Amino acid sequence: MVGAVENKVAIVTGGAMGIGRSVAIKLAEEGAKVVIVDIDADALHKTETDITAHGNIAKGVKADIRDVQEIRRIVDMTVSEFGRIDILVNVAGVMKSLPFLEISVEEWNRVIDVNLRGTFFFIQACAAQMISQIPQEFRNRDRSERSFGKIVNFSSISGRRGRAVQAHYAATKAGVISLTQSAALAFAQYNINVNAVAPSVVLTPMWEKNSQDKSKIFGISADKASVEFIERIPLKRPGTGLDMAEAVLFLCSSKADYITGQTLNVDGGFEMN
Repeated sequence: MVGAVENKVAIVTGGAMGIGRSVAIKLAEEGAKVVIVDIDADALHKTETDITAHGNIAKGVKADIRDVQEIRRIVDMTVSEFGRIDILVNVAGVMKSLPFLEISVEEWNRVIDVNLRGTFFFIQACAAQMISQIPQEFRNRDRSERSFGKIVNFSSISGRRGRAVQAHYAATKAGVISLTQSAALAFAQYNINVNAVAPSVVLTPMWEKNSQDKSKIFGISADKASVEFIERIPLKRPGTGLDMAEAVLFLCSSKADYITGQTLNVDGGFEMN
């Protein structure tokens, strides 16, 4: 059976662990050739090996997405290796819970640089490549019914409203929603779809660290901090990497060709907007 993204070339940032790993594996299972970008070399090697062991195609690239030159290098390498770029999924992000008055300049810059700067410049570089790939016969038409690229960014339910102990993180994730809308408007003329996914709790290493941070702030155990949040989710369970990957797969497929500029909450009903 032909996969939903058969023969597409995809870049997944933050693709070695957690949600990004699930996304990379799912896209590869559905027929895409996946370039996995991550700063963790060991995790990167494991995810690449796990994908290729099943006969699917993946290439891991170690990089820090705060470096714009690194982003451009990855785009050039992907085109050199696979000939094109059809899909970009921006999962890479960092988070640390801190009281508002304790966020340092260094911590502010770290979160902004990864979550917003890296996302923006990856969109810019990949969209330029996607536009260059549009066949000549479509270039002089006002619109085409087919899509010429899919971009999916990861926001968060923290981007839907403020967070007292995650002000910098929440600001970046609200920024990702706005950036998604701006990119969707900028690239609509080229039929490049730009959307976002906003998860709630997904039990990843990042979430585990976040629960530990909150336990120090509020004086409760990390397990209690996590359970109390999950209890507020209408479906009464955390999300899984697969839940997120299935949403991404849909947005990257032809079934979502008429969807752009949207942020899809994949959160068990936590936010309903």
